[in-house]
Amino acid sequence: MAMAKAKGVVAVVGVGPKLGRSIARRFAHEGYTVAILARDLDKLSRFADEIAREENAQVFAIRIDCSDAKSVREAFEGIHSLGFVEVLVYNVGMPMPWNPPKFTDIRLESFEKSITISAVGAFHCAQQILPGMVERRKGTILFTGAEVSIRGAAGLSELTCGKFALRGLSQCLAREFQPQGIHIAHIIIDGTIGFSRPKEANELQEHVLNPDAIAQTYWQLHIQDQSAWTQEVDLRSFSERF
Repeated sequence: MAMAKAKGVVAVVGVGPKLGRSIARRFAHEGYTVAILARDLDKLSRFADEIAREENAQVFAIRIDCSDAKSVREAFEGIHSLGFVEVLVYNVGMPMPWNPPKFTDIRLESFEKSITISAVGAFHCAQQILPGMVERRKGTILFTGAEVSIRGAAGLSELTCGKFALRGLSQCLAREFQPQGIHIAHIIIDGTIGFSRPKEANELQEHVLNPDAIAQTYWQLHIQDQSAWTQEVDLRSFSERF
């Protein structure tokens, strides 16, 4: 407990069976108290129990709906009760459709929801924790992006516009808060994320990214020396042909 309190709390927003769970597990392994957040509290609680048992760590499941400002505020009230939030990971986004729709078939409500989840939710979460980080001149904020964060694609205007906005938010926050001791970085995941453990998938193909390996990058960004902070990094499989 003393070690966890000294290190602060890691809040991972957007935890599913792949990357979010791996990020939470990586920080729990280092002795942090970890809060994992998503909409499905039942599934989230199972992940929390699993990680707590495997890493002998304190892991708390907290429900959040990033499209609802009230839900975000209530979730972070619970997180702040655990201690100082040292790390925020925003790992939320709309899933990429297998069959992208035609632009004229996209409903306005769906377009707005994507931007809200990808960028507005990140805005609300960052506002909840930045005052405490500024006060302590310490903290890390990591935003998960995608290939569409930097390159649009036919049929993906919903996802692309949300991720473009998230990338812009990350850059603005970095310029404003890094001089105050807060590391802010944007991680572009260029490829398909698989499962970390063989029992959870029939086979990991070589072009699929291992979420545990990606989580290691998030950890390295957090512990980087501030004399050489990374503001953006892109990750892709070794087998991709450029």
